[in-house]
Amino acid sequence: MDLLLQYTATVSTGQTAAHKSLIFDGAVIQLYRLFEGLILDTLVGAINQDMTTLSSKTGVDFPKHLNDEVCEYLVTGGGYFDFKGRDGLISTIKKHVPDTHYLVAIIKKDTYKRALNVLSALRNHAAHQSEKSKKAALTATEQRRIGSSGAWLKSPSQGKPRSRFEWLCIKLKTLASEIEGQAPI
Repeated sequence: MDLLLQYTATVSTGQTAAHKSLIFDGAVIQLYRLFEGLILDTLVGAINQDMTTLSSKTGVDFPKHLNDEVCEYLVTGGGYFDFKGRDGLISTIKKHVPDTHYLVAIIKKDTYKRALNVLSALRNHAAHQSEKSKKAALTATEQRRIGSSGAWLKSPSQGKPRSRFEWLCIKLKTLASEIEGQAPI
């Protein structure tokens, strides 16, 4: 994430508005990829740490520990790890761990709701540029118009000098730190 923040800091006055937006479009796609990896790794670790979490959800008794690849397969079914927004992420996590699990509790916090919805919607809009993704981006950002994800992300955050992208990164870093603090050793 720090590398992405350094990358977006390369935006200069010599670049066109379109070039600046493209930089932030690419950055939000990479940020989403990093976040997906964090959640997938956390789920794999949570399952492998305590197989009773998965057993309680599936009704199947698993061995005490499985290797990480098997746990990842149980989460992804051999496909991609994917979710639709914050609510979709919560549903996906709840398929693998109890509703009382620390990961569910953290993701459900109101303080992360907007950031998670913005991340998912803007990533999809940057990647697909469809009418459906644009509508989701408008809803998540609470805007009436949006040209591109990058255009919205490069703008200052609520009157502050930093970009909305930096705001998003700060929120996700805080979330990641909270996950790290709650995860059993």
